[in-house]
Amino acid sequence: MSKKTREDIIKAGEIAVKELIRVAKEEIITGDPNNELAADRLKNAAATKKLAVFDAFDILNRIEEERNALEGNDDSAKKNDSNKGFAEKFSR
Repeated sequence: MSKKTREDIIKAGEIAVKELIRVAKEEIITGDPNNELAADRLKNAAATKKLAVFDAFDILNRIEEERNALEGNDDSAKKNDSNKGFAEKFSR
């Protein structure tokens, strides 16, 4: 993948994060809170907000990794460079 393409993807990711922040800031319930659908709307909106926040953090982490790779500061290879398998990495 070319450097220009990676930079374009990073810019698109930053725009996506801004949109996810906008979603997370939106008011959950508008109108009559006594409406019988309000509880369902609240539950769905809370789940949507949670997903938006976690997605934004995931995107930001990946953007940071890609920027580091572009700048030659790729520490992710060091983190994953091990002779241990999956189970050994996470056993205590």
